Amino acid sequence: MSLIQEFKSFAIKGNVTDLAVGVVIGGAFGKIVTSLVNDIIMPPVGFLLGGIDFKNLKFLLSSTANGGAGITFAYGNFIQIIIEFVIIAFAVFMMVKVLNKLKKKEAEQPTSPPSQEVALLTEIRDLLKK
Repeated sequence: MSLIQEFKSFAIKGNVTDLAVGVVIGGAFGKIVTSLVNDIIMPPVGFLLGGIDFKNLKFLLSSTANGGAGITFAYGNFIQIIIEFVIIAFAVFMMVKVLNKLKKKEAEQPTSPPSQEVALLTEIRDLLKK
């Protein structure tokens, strides 16, 4: 099988399509969570902590001689990104939990007994083997 044929069979199987859909939805979900954290969660938290804007929280490590920004350690933005990560990780955890529960229910469902025709054909096959 040539490389092109092998790639074509891989792409047609649906794995690539599923991955592409997952990446697009994940990117959109990431933007939603970023907006949730930046626009909904952090402003009230900053207000409760005395009007703090977390994006502007930083330590000045050294300043420049000409009045520039200097070197800073911006830990406020890092805090916001950690909160975003926790929200996304929790959402993924809940999704996996629901999928596992559905798979477990599917596995627990008893299989229906074979029809009379299938049972009769199985019996005939077993008798012919003897």
